[in-house]
Amino acid sequence: MLASALSSAIFGVDAYPVEVEVDISNGLPALKTVGLAEGAVREAQERVKSAIKNSGFEFPNRKITINLAPADTRKEGSGFDLPIALGILAAAGSIKAERLRQFIVVGELALDGRVKGIRGALPTALLARSQSYAGVVLPQENAEEAAVVGAPVKVLPVATLSEAVEFFDELRELEPTQVELDQLFARCGQYDVDFSEVKGQEQAKRAIEVAAAGGHNVLMIGPPGAGKTMLAKRIPTVLPAMSFEEAIETTKVHSVAGLMDGRALIATRPFRAPHHTISDAGLIGGGPTPRPGEVSLAHHGVLFLDELPEFRKNVLEVLRQPLEENRITISRVMGTVTFPANVIMVAAMNPCPCGFYTDPQHECTCTPTMIQRYRSRISGPLLDRIDIHIEVPAVKYKELVDKREGESSAAIRERVNAARKIQLRRFAGRGIFCNAQMRAREVREFCRIDSAGERLLELAINRLGLSARAYARILKVARTIADLEGADSIEAHHVSEAIQYRSLDRSQI
Repeated sequence: MLASALSSAIFGVDAYPVEVEVDISNGLPALKTVGLAEGAVREAQERVKSAIKNSGFEFPNRKITINLAPADTRKEGSGFDLPIALGILAAAGSIKAERLRQFIVVGELALDGRVKGIRGALPTALLARSQSYAGVVLPQENAEEAAVVGAPVKVLPVATLSEAVEFFDELRELEPTQVELDQLFARCGQYDVDFSEVKGQEQAKRAIEVAAAGGHNVLMIGPPGAGKTMLAKRIPTVLPAMSFEEAIETTKVHSVAGLMDGRALIATRPFRAPHHTISDAGLIGGGPTPRPGEVSLAHHGVLFLDELPEFRKNVLEVLRQPLEENRITISRVMGTVTFPANVIMVAAMNPCPCGFYTDPQHECTCTPTMIQRYRSRISGPLLDRIDIHIEVPAVKYKELVDKREGESSAAIRERVNAARKIQLRRFAGRGIFCNAQMRAREVREFCRIDSAGERLLELAINRLGLSARAYARILKVARTIADLEGADSIEAHHVSEAIQYRSLDRSQI
């Protein structure tokens, strides 16, 4: 007898439908899975067999063939356990097969018949909505995550194989899971750090405010203990609150990577800080079946690269495309996958190998050659893609013991939000959402400067030997500074401040 169930698999950060066909025929008892099943999918037959028996059902002692269609695409993961088990029971006549065609079914089975959580619940629910299925039957621990999609998709959680069988046999009704998005954002949208905790570093705070207002990448240069990491961790708190669409996009990436950790929604800006020993595949994604890397996990948030010169050169160079295009394209024999990568990259480095170059309190033991070699680990093209270079000096004792609280993240965020609203109005209908994303056309149109600013910029370029890309970066940053002031045009003092944020271009060793 033949029966089929509907399931889904993940490719990139999206789900696609998979038909689980089960045929039971006469012959020697055997269970075979075809359709490019990999790893955990091939092992599913042992889990399914034990789960069916331990749930009180009879496992057919005949020849069983399982096909996962489309057969020319690799299938990975343990989410096919539940639809395979239901398909076998439907083919054996234990449950009604008609309802299996109305729902997408995913779930991993324990040997005792419990249904365990899977990766990619949110993309699966989005697939059910786009394909107009009645709903999704999935594990209880993934129910809230999938329910974020909302009506008309019914999210039906099951705890055991027996519950799923009773539902499809119309012996039990499953209560659809629903979530209140406002409550979910309120619960999941809290940060546990604040800029008011940072002592001193007013110039660095100002640079970070400009970066947050325009979506600019930042490089902080300073001695050990100056507070670079502390500043970086608080950048998400001054970025605009995540919209529902941004939260869905970010949650999809984390869901596919299996990093939801019981959360239903990623409602705060991600902050990812990979160690400098990371590989290029770990940073931008990869593998035989490509998975998202740290850059994609930081989508709509902050990617923090501490000790930037310590990263391997080939790892840093692969960042060029995502920083320019806000996405990552990975090509494999099986196909091409595109992951989202709209991030603010924040990097930190010491000014020299010992860390105390330009520090008045400590003597630097590095020679000019050592300093030059240290800084040359970061290529010019990568530096050009970083809009703001800012020096972060050591904090003075007087600032450390100051009892007054600094400006809060909420106050800074208000100014950032005001500047972002100006940019959204300016770029309406252009597919651009902040100044850092401006293309050459928008730079020419919106970054006109007065004659005094022109002379200042010409002098800086001639003195510093800036590249054409660095010239455009200065104009973009100057546009953001003007937006923070609410100014329509870019004036000389906006240009002057933007030039100050090219610290490495100005430094002389």
